[in-house]
Amino acid sequence: MRWLVTVTLLFVNAASVSADDRLCSYSSYKWNAYQKSVVEYEEIRKSYSDLTADEIDEQTGCSVCREDQVSVSIGGTRHLQLCKQVAHSVEVAISNAIQAGQAIEEVKGYRVGKTKGALDADGNRTGFSNHSFGIAIDVNPQNNGLYENCLEFGAHCVLRKGGEWIRGHDLSLHAQSPIVTEMKRHGFKWGGEIPGRQKDFMHFSYSGY
Repeated sequence: MRWLVTVTLLFVNAASVSADDRLCSYSSYKWNAYQKSVVEYEEIRKSYSDLTADEIDEQTGCSVCREDQVSVSIGGTRHLQLCKQVAHSVEVAISNAIQAGQAIEEVKGYRVGKTKGALDADGNRTGFSNHSFGIAIDVNPQNNGLYENCLEFGAHCVLRKGGEWIRGHDLSLHAQSPIVTEMKRHGFKWGGEIPGRQKDFMHFSYSGY
């Protein structure tokens, strides 16, 4: 079945709102490495002029602000938020992949959280993930888990997030999957091919992480 993918843009009246006075809002949390759980949920509201360097992705200019995100509709019934700078590329990639026969049950995009980087004194991560800027997606997470201790995939790999990756399963992604091919064609890297001890089979971003 072919799904129609559309993007709905959220416009800001630039004539009436200056760049410094625009409101930025977002919900965030921190990942605690000691507790292995999410902590310190908070709602942030501030002007764009008060954003810090870590709240803006250097490569794309996308920020953690909801106001920088647009709604992407997949098949008219499923939606995700992505930064307006990358939404069109992801739209085209998903549409082409579906037309090529890619089975997609779920796609996750924008969500703000500090889940990477150095630890603070309490064991909380201090860096925003790529999802925080709306520049990463997770495809079929229940069939494409994040594994650790996984230089190469095998029985020694430890599943940390999402569902089990099964070689040959329709919903489990591999190097020749249409969505992998299309996302890479648009400049994204696939987490199933990132070097090191993690393999994140659901994940796509410009860095792979």
